[in-house]
Amino acid sequence: MLEEYPDYHDDSLLLAEIRKDNTVAFDCLYDRYWEMVFAVVSRRTGDTESASDITQDIFLKIWAGRNSYKINNLKAYLLTSARNTVLNWMEKEGRYRPVDDLLLNLQEDDEQADAVILRKEFLYAYNALVSKLSPSQQEIFKMRYDQGHSTAEIALRLNISRKTVQNQLGKSVSQLQEQISLLSVLVFLIIF
Repeated sequence: MLEEYPDYHDDSLLLAEIRKDNTVAFDCLYDRYWEMVFAVVSRRTGDTESASDITQDIFLKIWAGRNSYKINNLKAYLLTSARNTVLNWMEKEGRYRPVDDLLLNLQEDDEQADAVILRKEFLYAYNALVSKLSPSQQEIFKMRYDQGHSTAEIALRLNISRKTVQNQLGKSVSQLQEQISLLSVLVFLIIF
């Protein structure tokens, strides 16, 4: 790959050339980093078609903003962009991963000391937030986000209407929205 672009071994030179509208430099950036970005996005979405689209969008944004972006560390920029773009995609698509799945990913990742500490801190903070909900909200919230059940499944299991489940979830999420967002970002940072 680098043999095709002998003048672009350094990312800062590559970015400087892209700012000059150099399409060969952009092709080099794309060839060098597309696979890495796709792998990260694909792992998070679990959907190769969406991952491919998201990855393309990330590179298109770099090209479109080539004259305005100030990128110091290209690899870090791409990983952050991948994380943020996937988070936006998940929100837009209404896709949420059950907390158990996130924790399983945490266990599969490096068992470095900081990952273990962060996992424990996350669990403590998550449980503290959920415990502030009413008992019925806790049950519904845990069934939806810890166990990954749909609102229809929860309604059937609890013998209540789906609308009641949706209302309880809406109240729970509204009550915890800011804190849950912070926890989600923490988990996403840990497992990325």
